[in-house]
Amino acid sequence: MMIKLHTILPFLLTATLAYAQDVATDAEQEDACAAEPLEEYNTKMRIGAIFIILATSSVGVFSPMLLHRISPYSEGSYRSWVLMVGKFFGTGVVLATAFVHMLPDAFEQFSSPCLTEGWLSYGAFAGVFCMLASFALQLLEIATTAHLKKLSKISKDNNTIGDKNSHSKGDMESGSTQLSINDRHEHGDQSSDHHHHVHTSGLLEHEDAHRHVGTYMLELGIVMHSVLIGLTLATTSESEFTTLLIALVFHQFFEGIALGTRLNELKHVSTFKVALMGLIFCLTTPIGTCIGLGIHSSFNSNSYSAVLSSAILDSLSAGILLYNGYVSLMSAEMNQCDAFHDQPALKKIISFASLYIGAGLMSLIGEWA
Repeated sequence: MMIKLHTILPFLLTATLAYAQDVATDAEQEDACAAEPLEEYNTKMRIGAIFIILATSSVGVFSPMLLHRISPYSEGSYRSWVLMVGKFFGTGVVLATAFVHMLPDAFEQFSSPCLTEGWLSYGAFAGVFCMLASFALQLLEIATTAHLKKLSKISKDNNTIGDKNSHSKGDMESGSTQLSINDRHEHGDQSSDHHHHVHTSGLLEHEDAHRHVGTYMLELGIVMHSVLIGLTLATTSESEFTTLLIALVFHQFFEGIALGTRLNELKHVSTFKVALMGLIFCLTTPIGTCIGLGIHSSFNSNSYSAVLSSAILDSLSAGILLYNGYVSLMSAEMNQCDAFHDQPALKKIISFASLYIGAGLMSLIGEWA
């Protein structure tokens, strides 16, 4: 039986269109993951951007340090107010950086068609890595506290044994009753002072340990993100470069303030070490930019490895900053801080305003960077 042409023609057209659509979809996915064509690349402008970012990062991170260290200042002085505003402003910046700059980028990267089906089959990988980073940071703080308590107990036991031996030796060698009594009184006073010092020192060590771990992890989260944005700055297109650079200038300045005010809170740490930590922050974005300059001709930001590594690093950085922002900064400095609750109402209002302004400005920058 002869099949009429008008009967099979619609079927053939439908099949052809479906096949063409599949081919177009595959080509589109391949194009999305292909390296972007090289445009006119202004190397001099990008080299200049390295020094611009370095300067603004340095001003942001070292200004709070200089204000804190140039000369002694009293509580309630002008510098005290400025540093307080900077500290809470920085807390807002940290939270906004995690929520607005890192997590959205991580979710977007994890949904990229350039990833394999295994990564695309589950849409919450960004949240998972963020959560894992927070859990890891909590375990690190708990382990640090347990280790310090163990060291404190050993030190206390050794001091107790030493004091007993000193008492016994003093009693045996005493040649005069009055002198022996006087010696015991003097030694008892010294021993009491020593025990008080050990106890206070132990408390300070625990507080300092939490502060140190939180600050080191805060810098780690910021540094990981800074390398990525430096790489992005070097490899972005000419049409977007100027806008991105302006946004990153404010981005790095605000992050510098956030880190600098936290570095001021570190006690029993040399000025050299604090300055070194500030310098590391200043150099990370320029280093990322230098790497981007060196590989821009062959770098494919849409490749599988580039997309996946960026997604994971942004997720981990977000988890670190969120844990620090809520636990080490907001909770420790405001919610559970008796000194903060005892402050006048005006000081509390300014603190909250600084927190919200920092978060708001950093969120605004998220429109461009």
